[in-house]
Amino acid sequence: MDGKASELLAGILPDWPQWAVSLLLAMSAALAATLAVNHFYTSDEKESAEEQKFLNKSHKTHESLLAEFNSFRWSYLSVYLVIMLADWMQGTHMYTLYLSYNVNISALFLTGFLSGALFAPFLGSLVDKFGRKRSCIIYCVLEIIINWLEHYSHFGTLLLGRVLGGISTNLLFSAFESWMTTEHRRKGFPEEWLARTYSDCSIANGSTAVLAGVVAQVLEDLLGHIGPFQGAIALTFLAMILVLRWDENYGEESEGSHAESSLYRQFIDGWKLVASDSKIFRIGLIQALSEGGTYTFVFMWVPTLLGMDPPGGVPTGAVFSSLMMAITIGGVCFQPVEQFFGTRITSKDKAPEISAVFAYIMASMSMAVPALCLCCAPAGVCFEKVLASFLLIEFCVGLSSPIAGMLRSKMFQMPIKVLS
Repeated sequence: MDGKASELLAGILPDWPQWAVSLLLAMSAALAATLAVNHFYTSDEKESAEEQKFLNKSHKTHESLLAEFNSFRWSYLSVYLVIMLADWMQGTHMYTLYLSYNVNISALFLTGFLSGALFAPFLGSLVDKFGRKRSCIIYCVLEIIINWLEHYSHFGTLLLGRVLGGISTNLLFSAFESWMTTEHRRKGFPEEWLARTYSDCSIANGSTAVLAGVVAQVLEDLLGHIGPFQGAIALTFLAMILVLRWDENYGEESEGSHAESSLYRQFIDGWKLVASDSKIFRIGLIQALSEGGTYTFVFMWVPTLLGMDPPGGVPTGAVFSSLMMAITIGGVCFQPVEQFFGTRITSKDKAPEISAVFAYIMASMSMAVPALCLCCAPAGVCFEKVLASFLLIEFCVGLSSPIAGMLRSKMFQMPIKVLS
């Protein structure tokens, strides 16, 4: 049966080797099975003690509070889906675009990373002071400008785009999440419901990455290498329109106190907080190390697989889609994994920490497979093992992403009075 399905799919898809088609089939089946199991395992209808406390304070029924939460969640996810689709579309074809321009690709990528590192310490304070909604709008404007600059092959213009790209990347991974977390608490939703939104974001991230690969390829076929970037401009403009519906919130206890604080004070207070609480420092260190490992993998998976010379070559689009499905599966598994650790191993309060330890141990073990195989065995023998380890690594990325969000929200709780 699997052979017939592979032959049918091979007739529809490009001329990919059999192993790549089988990989896509296997990952698609695994994703469908995971979604089905998760649908029955995770229930949104049970009331916890914390939910009951909120219901008593707000005088709302469980159904009305859940409906209000779902409306809020989807207002955020609608923006997140569009934003991540636009981001993945340009990311999958940036290398080939720069290659067609015959420019120094490594210098452009390095400039983007350096820009992100230089602006990161200050952007958090700026986002808190001037508002998360405004910062999200600024991100959209920057992304439209950046994707427009990609139309020009002049190296200086592309370099400017990478500098702005470092700024926009910081905004993408700070302004949107901080807006959602603050608004969630302001509206009085139970803290544990944050896990649902973080899990949905991880699933959406992987799903849009799979979709982006297909859409970007179609746009490239129709419009050339610049096609995916033109599509990203349209999507980012749509996201900006959706963000305009949001309420504004700030990084202060009350809505007016942001105007009384200076950027310098916020910056100094932030560093004092890090120095006074080792947990916050460790959260930052954990995120830096995990992101470093992820970026190393992103840079190395293509040349590693190409160097192993598998039969029929390496169709990077097929492998990329499979890896993104692994991320999606990891995001789907987050809530069952956290529930398991929170009920069988430890308390609910400690479940994110235990889940993180589990995810990082599994990621470390999977990273060790290619390291050991490539140094101790012939490349041809190790291909299937290395490919399987790459899928497991991406599964851990999908699993750890919502866990990291839960840990950040746990460490950076703000005393917002949401119910009178």
